[in-house]
Amino acid sequence: MSLICHYKQLKSVIFYIFMKKYISRNSVKTLVVAIFTVFAFTNSLNAQDAANGAKLYKQNCAVCHASHTDQKLTGPGLKGIFDRVPKPAEAWLSKWIINNEKLIKSGDSYASKIFNDNGKAAMTVFEGQIDEKGVNDILAFLKGPDPAAAATKGPATNAGAGEEVVEKTSGIEPLYLTLGIIVILAILIVAFRSVRVSLQNTANRAAGEPEAEETTFREEARQWASKNSRFVGVMVIILLGAGVKSCWNACYNIGVYYDWKTQKGYKPEQPIKFSHKLHAGDNEIACQYCHNSVEKSRHAGIPTVNICMNCHKSIQKGPQYGETEIAKIYAASGFNPTTGVYENRETNPIKWIKVYNLPDHVYFNHSQHVVVGKVECATCHGNLKEMTTAEQKNPLTMKWCIECHRKTEVSMAGNAYYDRLHKALKEKYKGQYDVKFTVDKIGGLECAKCHY
Repeated sequence: MSLICHYKQLKSVIFYIFMKKYISRNSVKTLVVAIFTVFAFTNSLNAQDAANGAKLYKQNCAVCHASHTDQKLTGPGLKGIFDRVPKPAEAWLSKWIINNEKLIKSGDSYASKIFNDNGKAAMTVFEGQIDEKGVNDILAFLKGPDPAAAATKGPATNAGAGEEVVEKTSGIEPLYLTLGIIVILAILIVAFRSVRVSLQNTANRAAGEPEAEETTFREEARQWASKNSRFVGVMVIILLGAGVKSCWNACYNIGVYYDWKTQKGYKPEQPIKFSHKLHAGDNEIACQYCHNSVEKSRHAGIPTVNICMNCHKSIQKGPQYGETEIAKIYAASGFNPTTGVYENRETNPIKWIKVYNLPDHVYFNHSQHVVVGKVECATCHGNLKEMTTAEQKNPLTMKWCIECHRKTEVSMAGNAYYDRLHKALKEKYKGQYDVKFTVDKIGGLECAKCHY
């Protein structure tokens, strides 16, 4: 919430109190309600949040679309998208993002044109996964400057060529802002109490009545709570619910080595400066060649020095680091590049640093996703073909995994059993809603699938 919004809320509360003919105990009740309102809705009243939009875009859209360029990936580049689509652009894009299939079936001519121009490739339906605010945040990100261009103008970073850099907007943390306003309102409660007592005593003296007995703030608060026990009970229940929801959200977003503030993941300096861009991108070496257990095991595997030597026994000089880094491979394998013989049997294994880590209570199987699910490596690891140094590109939280399971359709190509079931379901629910075999419908959300 912006400072202007907080100021307006605070001003309206003060105005309401001073418009009363007298300051009564109801003022305290009003201020308590105001404190709860600010506490409960600080985060929900945010306007478009480009930083959150960048995160949502990265998780849901970046695999298929280039955000600020004309580059065509699976889908078209989104540069100038607001000028191309029907007006009002934001309203049309919101409908397209949430449910493009519904928009096409409605007879929208531009939606049909996009669908046909891109080979009738089905775009993911995000209805139920991204809410209206999330869509607005994504649109705010697309309206903003190109993160890659902003990175080139800013301070030097250690990002490799082609790596996405998301600009983090500065601002006051919502939690600190909320706490500050609660403190201000608490001070106002004490001040108004003092004024109320003084006015009451003044009125009593003018009427010839004895002054009110002096009580402590704590005692008066206790008396007020006793007289308004129903209101206090409801507030306690609501606050406890909000607290439980906060704890759930915190657990939902537990990850390893991922900074939500900067949206940057773990990027360790490896013992050898290995470039994924050079090997997987320029030279088009398949991921499975080096990570050869990815199709057979739960682990992708870290390549052994023998795999490196399959090529570097003859390639002794690289285009980027010359002989320096390749010499470390020779030292690890005991290979003498001059004689072409393995002379040193006391080898020193390369101590590669693992980039992607999951909490110990999480089970993940690479072969299940790669072979059965036919999930592309870039879906979880980002476009390594454009990275010099490998970096964690996705948070790998439970929330991120569940969202993927809810939107990813089960691969059924060549499986007559699934084809038959899917056909039967389509016939049964024809005209009611589209039936899709997403992973969540075959047990993809069961706790024991990942935690046992």
